[in-house]
Amino acid sequence: MSKNLEIKAQSRKDEGKGASRRLRRAAYVPAVVYGGDQAPESIQIEHNTILLAAKNESFFSSVLDLNVDGKVQKVLVRDWQKHPFKQLMMHMDFLRIDENAKLRANVPLHFLNQETSPAGKMSGVVISHNLTEVEVSCLPKDLPAFIELDLGAVEAGDIIHLSQLKLPANVELPALALGEAHDAAVVTVNAVKESAADAAEDAAAEAEAEANKAAAAKPAKPAADKK
Repeated sequence: MSKNLEIKAQSRKDEGKGASRRLRRAAYVPAVVYGGDQAPESIQIEHNTILLAAKNESFFSSVLDLNVDGKVQKVLVRDWQKHPFKQLMMHMDFLRIDENAKLRANVPLHFLNQETSPAGKMSGVVISHNLTEVEVSCLPKDLPAFIELDLGAVEAGDIIHLSQLKLPANVELPALALGEAHDAAVVTVNAVKESAADAAEDAAAEAEAEANKAAAAKPAKPAADKK
């Protein structure tokens, strides 16, 4: 098993909006770690540390080693707030986990070979990714960074449901335990239907082309002699 990503942080005493603003001006991200049998703890993390870690997709779906003042805790990123338009992380929540208990986490989907599939090569066909991540249940050691879905064989009209995903060992989808009604469509492949307006426009363009063709084929009328 690969080593967990370690995030270094420091505990903090100051809380509230004013304290959070001061931290952000000093290039720190205010955060909270909670869960387990310990009380919630306010922490601060250097913004560059988060910015670098967040470039890795698995940062948001993998078990992390959160090192607070030298004490390491196993955590998951549970929530985060970004600035509306700046490349800034405003706040983060981390959830402590028990390595011997199953957890639930959202894991991203990676779609493979879509462009080379029969549907991908056809014009007028749309391959829709209805879900880009799924909730899984497993022990922390079995948590995948992502789940792959091979679309190399999809054709127009195909639908791929949750139950058709190939899951890693010891990983489950909690939604499927709720019954067939929760077996959501992950991918749908549909032929694009031409709208009435588009059909009328195409018909008008075709009629105009035929008229121009007929006019070009008609012999020109000889000019009248001048007296």
